[in-house]
Amino acid sequence: MAKIESEGAGSAPPRRGRPRSIETTNAILESAYALMAATGLSATTIDAVARHSDVSKMTIYKWWPSREALLIDAFLYHAAQMLPLPPAGSGTPATRARRHAAAYAEALQGEFGKVQLAVISECISKTGSAELFYARYLQFRRDALVKMIAAGQNDGSILAEGPPEDLYDAIYGGLFYRYVFGIAPVTPAYARNLVDLVLRPKA
Repeated sequence: MAKIESEGAGSAPPRRGRPRSIETTNAILESAYALMAATGLSATTIDAVARHSDVSKMTIYKWWPSREALLIDAFLYHAAQMLPLPPAGSGTPATRARRHAAAYAEALQGEFGKVQLAVISECISKTGSAELFYARYLQFRRDALVKMIAAGQNDGSILAEGPPEDLYDAIYGGLFYRYVFGIAPVTPAYARNLVDLVLRPKA
């Protein structure tokens, strides 16, 4: 089973004392995500997660600085399994980008999309911005995919010019915008076509 550490989670800094148990950590994260998906964020309290995972509240508070941080890490844990970053050597950068964008588009149609939107909304309502979500979840994944796009520009397999960060944002920002406002269905086929439109892969 994928561990949250594999996705570069922005977990709370290690503290002195007894080290984390991976099994207990994963049980907490799985419980938090299951509750978010089944009952919504408002019902996913620290008390509820503690009961569901059979872990003390003290343990949860020791390992996460806030409820929002726990919810984001639970979402990250699930995303690491559902939407793993495309590994090097599994095709050209454009091919890997198509595959990942299509998987993201498909995931948005289910509970994953609803939970993602709810977690972002929770961060904004509690902190006034989505910075916490970016720091704990999006930054690592965005950096990895930006690096992949840049590699394609460097080897000539991606013909699009401009900063790779902007190209990434055009793809994933476009998919998320289309999903949030319900402009039109976000299908895997649409995502693949969007990748080709933005990146202009070499034929």
